[in-house]
Amino acid sequence: MIPSSKSSFRKLIPNLVPYLKELATGAIFMLIYVVCWPILAWLAGRLIPAIGEGNLDVVLKIIGEALIVFLVQKLSQYIQDTVLAKPALKISQDIREDLFSKLQGIEIESLQKLSSGDITYRLTEDADRVGEVIYKTVQDTVPCIFQLIAVIGYMVYLDINLALATLFLAPMISFLVGKFGEKVLQTEERSQERISNLASLLAETIQIIPLIRAYGAEHWIQKRFNEEVDLHRNAKYKALKQLALQHPVIGFIEAFGILVVLAIGALRIQAGAIDGQGFSSFFAALLMLIDPISHLTTNFNELQQGKASLRRLKDIERAPREKSSDLTPIKTTTNKGEIIIDNLSFSYKDGNTVISNLNLKIEPGNKVALVGPSGAGKSTIFSLLLKFLVPQRGAIFIDGNNIALTNSRDVRSLMAIVPQKVNILSGTILESIRFGRESTKDQVINAAKIANAHDFIMNMPEQYDTYIEESGTNLSGGQLQRISIARALLDNPSILLLDEATSALDADAERSVQMALNQAMKNRTVLIIAHRLSTTQEADNIILLEQGRVKEIGSHDELMNKNGKYRELCEKQFIRNIKE
Repeated sequence: MIPSSKSSFRKLIPNLVPYLKELATGAIFMLIYVVCWPILAWLAGRLIPAIGEGNLDVVLKIIGEALIVFLVQKLSQYIQDTVLAKPALKISQDIREDLFSKLQGIEIESLQKLSSGDITYRLTEDADRVGEVIYKTVQDTVPCIFQLIAVIGYMVYLDINLALATLFLAPMISFLVGKFGEKVLQTEERSQERISNLASLLAETIQIIPLIRAYGAEHWIQKRFNEEVDLHRNAKYKALKQLALQHPVIGFIEAFGILVVLAIGALRIQAGAIDGQGFSSFFAALLMLIDPISHLTTNFNELQQGKASLRRLKDIERAPREKSSDLTPIKTTTNKGEIIIDNLSFSYKDGNTVISNLNLKIEPGNKVALVGPSGAGKSTIFSLLLKFLVPQRGAIFIDGNNIALTNSRDVRSLMAIVPQKVNILSGTILESIRFGRESTKDQVINAAKIANAHDFIMNMPEQYDTYIEESGTNLSGGQLQRISIARALLDNPSILLLDEATSALDADAERSVQMALNQAMKNRTVLIIAHRLSTTQEADNIILLEQGRVKEIGSHDELMNKNGKYRELCEKQFIRNIKE
């Protein structure tokens, strides 16, 4: 169940505890700022009659006193705002860092259903909006509330009956602000959903611009983009209409209230309940209510927008998380790389069964190729080994450890994966191979040598400090793949997972990468997902999967001699003979 947005904002209050000193300092200067308002109203009450009487000395004296009060007030406001900005902005930072941390722990299956553009928007724009609401609450909303209390208190002091007549309009204004706020919240949620969709489409489009041009699909993608922009514009326009209507309605009520107060004030003066100077102070105080009411109205609308953003951030918090930190660590210190898959079955949440009663034993140091049609379960086996997915039945044992009962980080430390699509973050080559691990430069160089990457790295201008641009655009596909292999070998894993690591390369790049893979596979258990069966012939065992079951198993020669499905697939790829 989604908690109410109001209570969610209250849950952020403990984040302010480390900043009690700043909050206390800000509160002191806020108090000085607020107290200045009744003093200014009192001075205005003296100033107006003095102006009417033409008493220049008194007028100049009061103006001087008012300037001093204004100076003290504005200086206090500056100190208050700057001191309170730190804790408010720190909460925004904490929210973003906490959500990014939670993002690292979301179940892979759930994470893959989230749009990268939408996640990016939530952790940037939505987090910023929540931070702005917190800042405005601390820096503006709270002082405005205290200003209202102080000024109204002074008005009651001057004439309680006149003050009550003035405050009679307050419930009406509060009711209207609340109603408008509900509308703003609804329309803002729709607007933010639209901008997230737009961000998702934009992120996807940027990645495939070459493909769009190759197919001449510019007009089609432009049309889709324009439609999303138009939907966002319409949603945003509805939100702005709500805001545009609110200000004149509330402004009219405020103007009406002022006129009513003037009329009642005339009656009170006529009755002798208040004198001209007192009414001048009262009226000045009344005018001082307009600005904080306007601020509170605006801040209330922004609060509604912040609530919409907070709800979207809470969606990430509620996503299912991996449960592994409290599980047993790896028991053995001798990592051989033995894999046993015992009666394993797995189905996705949509009910699609991918693995069914699978039994396999892979000896340490063996090279095993997984082949078969798309959807046979090859990639799913990799995900199950890495604990990205959890089977519904059966178990996987690595070196005798049931990985379901073992800490996920420990399980993954035994393995490394070289994916088909190379994912390299921008940064230096050294950083890319380290990938956040505490390794010496010598260890990085050793991994690069095994991956056949050291020579080309040393020929680059900055060698290991060469900066890799976003998406690796300044390196070739073969160079990126060899860096990926070096990254995989850095921790000397006992199990290496190769997901068709050369399929996207040209012949020259494939040869250099294949040399790297041949060195990387020495003395390791290796599982290879292979669609091009020319890469499977050196495997100790080839496992042909169909609908999550083992259809055939054996060496290349054995399976070719069986005249079964594997031989049929090989012949389709023009691999006709037993290896010669």
